[in-house]
Amino acid sequence: MTTFAIVLFPDVEELDWVGPWEVLTSWAKHFPDDDVHVFTVADTTDVITCAKGARVLADHPWDTAPSFDVLVYPGGQGTRRQLGDEVIRGRIRKLTEAGALMTSVCTGSLVYGDAGILDGRPATTHWAALDELRAVSEYIDVRTGVRWVDDGHVITAAGVSAGIDMALHLICRLHSEERAHQVKLAIQYDPAPPV
Repeated sequence: MTTFAIVLFPDVEELDWVGPWEVLTSWAKHFPDDDVHVFTVADTTDVITCAKGARVLADHPWDTAPSFDVLVYPGGQGTRRQLGDEVIRGRIRKLTEAGALMTSVCTGSLVYGDAGILDGRPATTHWAALDELRAVSEYIDVRTGVRWVDDGHVITAAGVSAGIDMALHLICRLHSEERAHQVKLAIQYDPAPPV
């Protein structure tokens, strides 16, 4: 069994979490024998208002969430309020030490950088937040012009739609390239913008 937890918080960028959620839940739904489970997790059981106004409820609060193998930390303006929060820093460090595969989308990498888990690692974020990532820690090897960076126990993705690409990469890494192609076809994802 492979279990994914996707973090929700106020002002989370919708596609940052919904993109990976769509990819991963499509994998779970279309290939039940792969034993994939996906849930969302937050600090609250209240309604969460996302960056563009979508209102959502997390499946679990942090204190009662099931165990998981992979954490997906999305971005959005809400990440800035998390920087310097010792509870969040401690949570990220503890999950890393416990062996969870730590992934982020967009400015979710700022939260990881603030917790120190990107020090000495290559990482990326949304193109407009690259300087913010550099400012979080001088020890991060900030990469530009890439959709995602896989550094073993930590994977960071660039902005917004790059989270879809990163989630497909996760399927390749955790299962197979063939399965990733099957999920890509199921969601009819063909990244060839018309403009």
